[in-house]
Parts: sequence; structure tokens; C-alpha cells
Amino acid sequence: MWRALASTILCLAALGSKVVAQTYEAEAGVLTGVTVDTAASGYSGTGYVTGFDAADDQVAIAINTATYGVYTLSVRYRAANGDKKAALFLDGTGAGEVSLVSSTTFTSVTAGKLLLTAGAHTLTIKSDWGWYDIDSITLAPAPLPPATGTFEAEDGILTGNTYIDSTSATGFSGTGFVTGFQAPGDSVAIIVNAPSYAVYSLTVRYRAPYGYKKTAMSINGSPSGEVELPEINEFTTVPAGKVLLNQGSNIISFENDWGWYNIDAISIALAPTPPPHKANKAPVDKLATWEARSLLKYIQNKYGKKILSGQQELEYIDWLKTNVGKKPAIAGLDLIDYSPSRAEHNLTSHAIEDAFAWDKLGGITTFVWHWNAPSGLLDIPGQEWWRGFYTSATTFDIAATLANKNGADYKLILRDLDVIAAQLKRLQNKRIPILWRPLHESVAAGWFWWSAKGPEATIELYRLMYKRFTEHHHLHNLIWVWSSPEPAFYPGDDVVDIIGYDSYPALGDHGPVSSTYDTVISIVNDKKPVTLSEVGSIPDPDLLQVYHADWSYFVTWNGEFINDNSHNPISFLKKVYNST
Repeated sequence: MWRALASTILCLAALGSKVVAQTYEAEAGVLTGVTVDTAASGYSGTGYVTGFDAADDQVAIAINTATYGVYTLSVRYRAANGDKKAALFLDGTGAGEVSLVSSTTFTSVTAGKLLLTAGAHTLTIKSDWGWYDIDSITLAPAPLPPATGTFEAEDGILTGNTYIDSTSATGFSGTGFVTGFQAPGDSVAIIVNAPSYAVYSLTVRYRAPYGYKKTAMSINGSPSGEVELPEINEFTTVPAGKVLLNQGSNIISFENDWGWYNIDAISIALAPTPPPHKANKAPVDKLATWEARSLLKYIQNKYGKKILSGQQELEYIDWLKTNVGKKPAIAGLDLIDYSPSRAEHNLTSHAIEDAFAWDKLGGITTFVWHWNAPSGLLDIPGQEWWRGFYTSATTFDIAATLANKNGADYKLILRDLDVIAAQLKRLQNKRIPILWRPLHESVAAGWFWWSAKGPEATIELYRLMYKRFTEHHHLHNLIWVWSSPEPAFYPGDDVVDIIGYDSYPALGDHGPVSSTYDTVISIVNDKKPVTLSEVGSIPDPDLLQVYHADWSYFVTWNGEFINDNSHNPISFLKKVYNST
């Protein structure tokens, strides 16, 4: 069992209780084109800054915050010559404007909210509509919203191009919604008041009229996976998984990922303890070999109790052994170079031989197939023939192919399936069971040709493969793994043994991928094991237990995802591989 989590996870100080307001004198800042004066009365400290009369005039004030959180910024000023404006910059990035209402005496104005990490920052006040005086600034913890369970996005902190809208769409809650997610860094940070330290179910109220989207979520400054936003022209809610929150103040942020969507509000509710899993079915192939049945039963018996580790390609398994001291339970291999349209370019593969070798060591093997399109390869710069599994590199149309079963392309589909079946038969002949994961990442975005024409064609192709493999080629050593989080693409309970998701979160995000876990487990009504069939960053084993995200196994992708000491640092890998 993964180790239990200590109470220090995300243990951030509640802003309302331990952090007090701090005032910083402007005259202590770094001055550019401005001066310190004492001619006017009523200032604090030893003077005030004046002379904001040119475009580059500014004062940069060093600030320091004890904890990560949202702070209310107040500016003490004097504007004796009428209403003015000052531009604000936080650590060199624009943070809006503050309106300085005409006043012949020093007074204070609330300049908005800032989302600050713990430590040193620079708040710069720059001339906009000039001729005013700046005395000081004050940062205070932003007041908590009521613990109502629902928190409006328009009350959050906006960064980049995001802005509040209330006219371009109807049906929103509160006074508006946040839009403008179009570039990296565009975000909204929402203050959430949680009644207790606990795991909560999170839902996001959103609108995505321009197609399927994703938003990157952070909890109290730590990346926490992605939230998938299916296309819809009206405001609706989507489960965003589970979040571990402190009692009192928390900050849930959403940053542009696949942009052009609207965020209206979020809601939290205490997450219930999940019931026991019901994944104890026999293989969907009624003639499955004894070895295949035993493998599926092994995974089912571990499911919810332990997670099996996996790594793509044997050379990176060797790297793990050398640098971490352990090998995974599962080796991931790829039949890509057995694709006939790649073999035509004299490519060869030793993936089957690698599976033989791994089986002799007692390991489990999973195969994916980056299926190079049977025809229509563009083979131009940037879309070379060897990129032929990408939709952008081929004109091959799977829907048209399946609609014309007497056509040349349909015959090529059968040819390719027969070639791959012959390789898998070599494994069956040696009584080696395989976690077989074809047509992976079938999603509406359609970056692979097999899903580019929508779910109907993808499902028909998958079921054609299943029938041809099991009935024509009598392949019965396969456990059928489907890896897509989109219900519309699910090919059916009668042809899927395990459902999975390929997870590539932001760098440094070792969260439990709980949002997608809840999605995929609902697709199969918790009657089949769920897996992280590919990962970029491995989930933290401690968080998996806290969130009850019972992924049955993970397979880390190769290359930089395992050995660059960045996506999965060696210290973290040692933690994962030594967890019990």
C-alpha cells in the first residue's frame, strides 16, 4: 500500500489568522524620474514620492510576504490637481491601474487584489495620468468569502488577457463570468473558504462554445492537473475531481491551456468515501488464454490496494535500474515500426524480441501501436512519412474507408491488422499475455488519424480489429485496454477489459489526476480497472491514497519524461519506487 500521507501536505497558513497587514513607505523605494518631498503635511514615514509627470516616472517598492495567498493592496496618495490614474506592475508584469480620486490631503484607496507567493516581490507604481503624490502602500490578507460552497470567478484575481464579461452570453451565475483565456499566463485565481481541512469534490461552471477545451488547475500554488471542458454553448458544470483544502483560505487557479472558454464559478462539497470497486469480471474474450485470465485477475486483485509501476522501452528500464535501483513491474513497448507503411521505408523492429526478454524476467508487457496510416502519407517537410500516425501528416480518411468495404484502403486496413496480428501471434505461441492498447488517445481533438473523423468511425475500427484478431486470427492472449477519457469514443463493455488515460500534466505536477480518474471510472461504472496508460509526470503515491485515486498501474513515457531529472526528479523516482 502506498504510504499514508502526513498532515503536512499543502499545509499553508490560513491567511486570515497568522498574517497581518504590512505597510511599505514609498520613499524607501527605488526612484526613477521622481523625488522624495516633505512639503505637504499628513504623510506617514519620512516623506512621500512626487514628480510623476513623465511616462517613465516610477517608484519600485520592495515587498515581502510570509505566505502564498491573495492580498488586498491599498495605496496612500494625494491628488491635489484632480482625478488621476497610476499604472501598477508586479514583478515587472502589468497589474492594472489604480484610480486616484482628487484629494488635497493624503488618503487611501483600495487598488485591488494581488496573488502573491511567499517571499520577495516588487510593486511598481508608474506615471499614467500624472501629477500626484504616493505616500505608502499596504498589503493585507484578502477577506474570506462566506463558506457557501460556491465561489464566483468574477470575484477572483485576473491575470493577463482575462476579463469579466456579462454581456456576450446569458445564463451565468453571480454578476458575470471570466473570459479572455487565449495566451499562456491568462488565468483567474478564486479564493475558496473551506470549513475544514479535508478532501472536497470540485465542480467548475463553464462555457466552451468553440470546441473541446482544457484548463490547467492549481491548488494553493501547486499544479493540480487539467480540467477537461467539453464543447457546449451554454453554461454548465463539469466535475473537476477532488481537491485537498486547508480550513479557511485556499486559492484555486485556472490558467489557459487550450483556450477560448469562459469560467463562471466553482463549487466544493465534502468528498464521500468511495465504495469498494466492482472490477472483478472475466476477460471480454471468452476464449482468453489461461495466462491472459491470470494477468487480468492479478491486476484486479491489486486494484484499489496497490499501483503497479511501468516504464516505456527497455533501455529506460535499464536506466531506472542504474539510477534508481529498481525495475518496474510493466514494460511498455510499441509496434509502430511493424506498420507496413513504415516497413516499406526499410524500418525494422525488435519490440517482439524485447517482449520475449522481458517475459523471461517475469515482467508484464503492454503494447501500444502508433499505427502509421496505410496510405495517403504527405511526406513533406514537417509532415514526413514517419509522422504518419498524426492526422496532419496524412490524407487517409478512416470514415470513408470503412464506408467502402470493397475499396483499396479498406483492404489496406485489413492488411495492416493481419501484419500486427502475426506479430502478436508470436507472443501467444510463447504463452505471453499482453496488455493490448490500440487506437490510443481517441478524442474529439483527433490528433491521430484513427479518431480524426469522430467516434463512430473510431469505434467501428476498434471493433473490426477486435473481431479480426479474436475470430479470424484466434488471438486470445490479449487483455484489451482502451485509453480515452471521452465517453463518446468508448467502444463498449463487451470489448474492453481495462480503461485508461494518457496523462501529461504541467512540469512539476505530481497530482493524483483525480478529475480524469472520476471521469473514466464513471464511463465503466467502476466495473473495470482504470489505468494511467501513459504518464509524463508520475503521480505522488501519497496523494493517490489521500484522494482515493486508485489507478491500477502507470507507464511513464520514454526520453525526457524519465531521465531529464525534471519531469520526474531522481529523488522523486526513488520515493515512488520505494513506496510500499
